[in-house]
Amino acid sequence: MTTIATIEELEALYGQPSQASLVKEVDRITPEYRAFIEASPFVALATVGPDGMDCSPRGDLADVVRIADDRTVMLPDRRGNNRTDSLRNIIRDGRVALLFLVPGSATAMRINGRAMISVDPGLCASFEMAGRAPRSVTVVTVDKVYFQCARAIKRADLWNPERRSLAEGLPTPGQMLARTSSGDIDGAAYDAEWPGRAEKTMW
Repeated sequence: MTTIATIEELEALYGQPSQASLVKEVDRITPEYRAFIEASPFVALATVGPDGMDCSPRGDLADVVRIADDRTVMLPDRRGNNRTDSLRNIIRDGRVALLFLVPGSATAMRINGRAMISVDPGLCASFEMAGRAPRSVTVVTVDKVYFQCARAIKRADLWNPERRSLAEGLPTPGQMLARTSSGDIDGAAYDAEWPGRAEKTMW
């Protein structure tokens, strides 16, 4: 296998980025970037720590983060599986990356920054949904923000409703758990109980 081992080899293969690729990166949220971020109900949160990396999906009914100012966004930690992989990483290494998607748009918005975890009662209460406040809020200081080239989402034809059939026939969460637990978890029971459990524990 022939591999790339140096930055010089990489640059020789790919060349230099265009002007547009460089000037789109700024150190604060512009009004145009704000409009996109506030329209996004979904973000992938990437973190890194001494035990490795993590990339976690986060979603909300409305805007998935709150923009406090042009250098700060806040992400409530909604109910999940309590693994807290992302939060553990943030405690030990505050570097984070966010990738926002807006249904129907081929543009992705990215933020690189540094995070801290707040449990301020007033702040958590301000994110209350369905009578339940998050247990914590991840506060991200923006270092870089820029939009991603649309080619990946267009290549994937991500928002085409006809492609939803790709999900048909996939293994269910229960089936995957039955396999990884060597049968200790009843997969059929898990799948049957999940919709009701999710409805009661969404927030």
